[in-house]
Amino acid sequence: MQMGLVGLGKMGGNMRERLRQAGHTVVGFDTDPGLSDAANLTAMVEQIDSTPRVVWIMVPDTVVDTVIDELAGVLGKGDVIIDGGNSRWIHDGPRAERLANQGIEYLDCGVSGGVWGITQGYALMVGGDESTVAKVQPIFDSLKPAGEFGFVHAGEHGAGHFAKMVHNGIEYAIMQAYAEGWELLEAAGHVRSVRETFNSWREGSVIKSWLLDLAVNALNEDEHLDRLKGYAEDSGEGRWTVEAALDLAVPVPNISNALFARFASRQDEAPAMKMIAALRNQFGGHTVRDVDAAPEHVESAPGEEPAHPSEQ
Repeated sequence: MQMGLVGLGKMGGNMRERLRQAGHTVVGFDTDPGLSDAANLTAMVEQIDSTPRVVWIMVPDTVVDTVIDELAGVLGKGDVIIDGGNSRWIHDGPRAERLANQGIEYLDCGVSGGVWGITQGYALMVGGDESTVAKVQPIFDSLKPAGEFGFVHAGEHGAGHFAKMVHNGIEYAIMQAYAEGWELLEAAGHVRSVRETFNSWREGSVIKSWLLDLAVNALNEDEHLDRLKGYAEDSGEGRWTVEAALDLAVPVPNISNALFARFASRQDEAPAMKMIAALRNQFGGHTVRDVDAAPEHVESAPGEEPAHPSEQ
């Protein structure tokens, strides 16, 4: 098939290459002229001379509407726009309705696979009309991994991005579990090699996974992760997952805790723990640490004799 692809970053650029290797003609556009096959969106669409004209967009959610509106000005009835970025699912229905008024069809597609997708394939979760999915199925078939898994028509508009959002929430929780287990093993002096322990779990273990494989890769590069700072951003989809859970009254404690752990990672210290320490001192006379004192200095509770260092 012929198609356009907007957004040629790490994911988009690799997807363009995988599609071309599968025999598709892909005209790419990016704000970086060095990556683009066309000078602008109009020029990109003009190079697609088969019908329906299909354009896949891989851009941040904040600019999706701008790109869609510009494409809508040069596409026509029966053409298809696929939003494959990490867009918020609640926007998909209105986007589909707006495009339908011009006869343009729309699909939302959650994509997982990261930098490995170019060789391993991408997991695709699609939302939209069955007839539109059928039009572009060859594209999905080329992007997905070989075999029966890796593709789902999840439901109506928004279902693809909703499924991808939950996928990322699950990913947060799994990564947090591996991270906590790694820290606990590192703290246990009698475990001689945490890296080799993780490595041993890659076969025969109920917790083996691709994320575990990637954790081992990281430990092979830096056995105790000494070169890294314990700081983790969040992409936004973890937040959306928790917000959706609140709206639907579905408890997601593990996903929520994993998200909050990332927030905590961005603090030099935990301010809330100051209040916890103060309250423990007030109600129970528990000792607190003075931020201006020497590391071994501990402030006593009111009316309490300072503890000997060996007893602290």
